[in-house]
Amino acid sequence: MFQRKWMIALSLLMVLTLLVPAVSKGQTAQEQHDEELWSAVKPLDTITSFLNTGAHPDDERSHLLAYLSRGLGVHTASLIANRGEGGQNEIGEELGNALGIIRSRELIEASKVTGVEVFHLSQTTDDEIYDFGFSKSPDETLQKWGEEETYERFIRLIRTYKPDIVMPSFRNVESQHGHHRAISILSQKAFEDAADPSVFPEQIEEEGLDTWQIKKLYLPAESVETATVGIEVGDYDPVYDQTYPQIGEESRYLHKSQGMGREVEPGSEMVYLDLVKSSVGEIPEQEETIFEGIPYDFNEYAEELKRSDRKIKRQLEKLQADLEEVIEAYPSHQSVLKDTHNALKQLYKTKRFVEHFQFNDIDKKDLLHRLNVKEEQLENTSKVASQLEVSTNVAAPNLTQGTSTYVDITLKNNGDVELKDVTAKLNLPEDWDVDGSMHAQNLAPGDEQNFDVKIHVPEDAEYYQPHEDSVLSTKVTYKVERQAVQLNYNPEETIAVLPEVSLKADPASMIVNTAKEMKEETIDVNVTNYSNGPLTAEVSLNLPEGWEPVESQTVELGENDTSKNVSFTLTPPEGIENGEFEIKPVAEVEGKQLDTTVQKIAYDHIGTFYYLKEAAIQGVAFELNYPEDLKIGYIESGFDMVADQLINAGMDVTRISDGELANGDLSQYDTIVTGIRAYLSREDLLNNNAHLLEYVENGGHLVVQYNKPWDNWDPNATAPYPLTIGQPSIEWRVTDETSEYEVLQPNHTLLNYPNEITAEDWDGWVQERGLYYPMEWDDRYETLINMTDLDGDTFDGGILYTDYGEGSYVYTNLVWYRQIQNQVPGGYRIFTNLISYPKSE
Repeated sequence: MFQRKWMIALSLLMVLTLLVPAVSKGQTAQEQHDEELWSAVKPLDTITSFLNTGAHPDDERSHLLAYLSRGLGVHTASLIANRGEGGQNEIGEELGNALGIIRSRELIEASKVTGVEVFHLSQTTDDEIYDFGFSKSPDETLQKWGEEETYERFIRLIRTYKPDIVMPSFRNVESQHGHHRAISILSQKAFEDAADPSVFPEQIEEEGLDTWQIKKLYLPAESVETATVGIEVGDYDPVYDQTYPQIGEESRYLHKSQGMGREVEPGSEMVYLDLVKSSVGEIPEQEETIFEGIPYDFNEYAEELKRSDRKIKRQLEKLQADLEEVIEAYPSHQSVLKDTHNALKQLYKTKRFVEHFQFNDIDKKDLLHRLNVKEEQLENTSKVASQLEVSTNVAAPNLTQGTSTYVDITLKNNGDVELKDVTAKLNLPEDWDVDGSMHAQNLAPGDEQNFDVKIHVPEDAEYYQPHEDSVLSTKVTYKVERQAVQLNYNPEETIAVLPEVSLKADPASMIVNTAKEMKEETIDVNVTNYSNGPLTAEVSLNLPEGWEPVESQTVELGENDTSKNVSFTLTPPEGIENGEFEIKPVAEVEGKQLDTTVQKIAYDHIGTFYYLKEAAIQGVAFELNYPEDLKIGYIESGFDMVADQLINAGMDVTRISDGELANGDLSQYDTIVTGIRAYLSREDLLNNNAHLLEYVENGGHLVVQYNKPWDNWDPNATAPYPLTIGQPSIEWRVTDETSEYEVLQPNHTLLNYPNEITAEDWDGWVQERGLYYPMEWDDRYETLINMTDLDGDTFDGGILYTDYGEGSYVYTNLVWYRQIQNQVPGGYRIFTNLISYPKSE
């Protein structure tokens, strides 16, 4: 088997070497090659398609996709379920939907490197197909996403993209994330269902989609021995001056919010796949390539035609020859452009033959689809080879309803071929108006044409949605060799319809402590002007029933005023009942009521985007007791905002700096808390852990929130006594936020002072209960509670307590930061008990 796989890898390497033009003697790869042009012409070499399916942005198998797309020219795509909203953010403070926008855009930018098209099942920022956090179960995943809706969208994408080969990134095994397992299940199920007209028939009858039979479905092989095929993806590509794994990692570096990307050395890299379903013959024990049984180009497709179909056969062979001429014309832009338009003529001729021909054994819709894909690829080749530069500059890229603005469109021919009958027009939503257009004219090499149009945004224009296509683009038509193409050019910057003003409240959330006397609260509202002109806004607060109203305030924003702040003071009413409430900032601008926060998301690697959400302060009233003289030191990790929330609750919290941890007097603190994963992010904590344990031994109280087992955690030395964090981590977590639990020591001080913890405090939790549970610990630790996950696994280590010298130590892997940051009263109350322990005496 090993020898056979080695021979397969060698043959693929030889083929790949032949596919890429050689570098002439004395020329470097950079001098000889044009990455953009080669990336456009290479896909003309094959008619095959490949779809990689995954759950989250960054689930794509980047090395393999780079090899297929950049190396072989295979029409390649990624289908991703959600937007990754439940992850952590290593580059900023955005979480939830705002993080989902970042991760979606990172995936798009990463896929530009590998030449891969991207699809998402999740369509909006409030979609049910949401990254709700880690799941052990595909059943739980599909139940929360909505299995019917998720699968319907999945089948629609299969029937739209029409892949020959489908490969989930992960297998459906217990060691995998439930989201990954769910996508693997749907991928395998879709193999039959996408071809069945009785499955979601409305897609066919009402939307005009066709059924589609996937040819092969592969899974990542469990081992070399169980693999059907091995693919050598480690080859060097002289066009890109990298190996395909290096191209893959270049793309992964763009997943910056997740800290992806690594350096890889040149060398062999095998990808092993397991063929589990096939519609093109029996499943063999071994394959030489994944394309066996699938026509690789139009010549191979033509070979399958019967004698009675020889007219079509000749057309396909002529088309394939024309496509190969385009590839051979590389690296000359001029030759590629002319050959591309000649190939387009042949393609349209072939399509006409196919549309009017009755085949014997060939699926006409299958062939037309492949011709349509090739048409899109030829159009893109023309776009690149023409070197036509199209700039679309909007005078006011932030638009508002009922306004007008000018758009400047510039076309410059940077190539060597005259473009004839050039026209340009704006693509806009149907109900938008535009004044002006560009009439047909020729554009000689070096020529530049500029024209302005005025667009009018309707009063009821829809606001910007970050997961939708640009609201504005430029459609350009031109002819070469008497053959026209029509191309679309998106503006470089984001064009967004936004409310006239954005309102952002500080604080964004509020707790009212019913155990304390009501105190005056200050709410600052930032008013940002997006109207592109001066305006006056009357800003007020919509308060819950029973609260004393506050006077509205007038905000005047001039030509040069981007934003201003206004402050309101209010006091919660005495006798306020426990429960949730909402305070909503509202602005009135020329009779229009506005209550939206526009969150600007801007990073160099993705560009600028916006998240629009309701400008509401989410509040909760509950009883929270804490010692007034409790002094807390917090070692922030950068991964949570618990310190801020405790300060907002009125507690005395000091952030401990690097130097203080090393040389400061820690005894001034009654309690010291470490943020989640602090042993990873705080090198000073790692270097001064002995100092921290000495603080405990001398009478201090230390509360350590969860760390991953690889976060510089030494099972024998980090904690006072041995404590080992569980691995594999997927097995040591409670993902069900409503999980059953048992209080093991109901009379323990930590569960009774200063708040008496009841069943109500364990209700209303969000996302999950605990992560990275300890798997082993010294007998000197006491356990306080156990929890049972959906799969029946029970864990005792959620809160571990021990005395150490004159002080005390708590290790807790329950996700307090999620509960506290999401205003869960029980999260505040129990965590407050954990940190108040020194005052219990």
